[in-house]
Amino acid sequence: MHYKSITVPATKTLALVAHDHKKADLLGWCKQHLQQLQPHKFYATGTTGKLIEAETGLPINKLISGPLGGDQQIGALITEGKIDILIFFWDPLAAQPHDPDVKALLRLAAVWNIPVACNQSTADLIVTSSLFAGSSSRMAPDYERYLAER
Repeated sequence: MHYKSITVPATKTLALVAHDHKKADLLGWCKQHLQQLQPHKFYATGTTGKLIEAETGLPINKLISGPLGGDQQIGALITEGKIDILIFFWDPLAAQPHDPDVKALLRLAAVWNIPVACNQSTADLIVTSSLFAGSSSRMAPDYERYLAER
């Protein structure tokens, strides 16, 4: 696979996902970093998005619930280049019936080389980085070249 440089704009699009026992943690994190988050755009799985939007006022593009396919919807947005950062507070201590979807989402984030935070410490590092507030670049698969060479 060949790779190309992608420009990540200063106004980023974040995907916000949290398992049931981590929703309060993600909400608290959003409140803590509200000032840094306000200039950006958001997608979230259903319940998480509704909760964050109601409690913070951030406009959230709400998808369906994760177990019903919301994780896959976010994965599709990643492959389309529409998500710049994934903030996914997952619960490593609870079995998830949609665990294959969770693993697929994390795999796509790795394939497309987008930053992923699976806990508050990593999410803190992302939003306080100088790269968060400005434009940057990242390498991603050159799918157009792949198709042209097939």
